[in-house]
Amino acid sequence: MKYYVYILQCSDSTLYIGTTNNLEKRLSAHNKSKYGAKYTKTRRPVALVYSENCKTRGNALKREHALKKLTRKEKLSFIITRLALVDKGV
Repeated sequence: MKYYVYILQCSDSTLYIGTTNNLEKRLSAHNKSKYGAKYTKTRRPVALVYSENCKTRGNALKREHALKKLTRKEKLSFIITRLALVDKGV
C-alpha cells in the first residue's frame, strides 16, 4: 500500500502537514467532512500544495516529522523548490 505525506495551505495561509494512504479522500475530508483535522476545520478551504509518495507508513510518518521540524520559511522554500523542479520536468 502506498502512503503519502502532504502539505496543505489553509485559507489563513498557514500550512498543515499530514500523512494518508488515500490522498484524494483525505483532501476531501479536510475540506468537507467532520473527519478532517481539527486544525483545518476552521481554516477551510484548504489546498494541496505538495505531496510525496512513501513506500511504508513508517517512512511517511518519519518524513512528516522531518517536514514539521522545518520553520515556516524553510517549508515555503521547500515547496517552491519542488514546484520549480516539477516545472522543469525533474
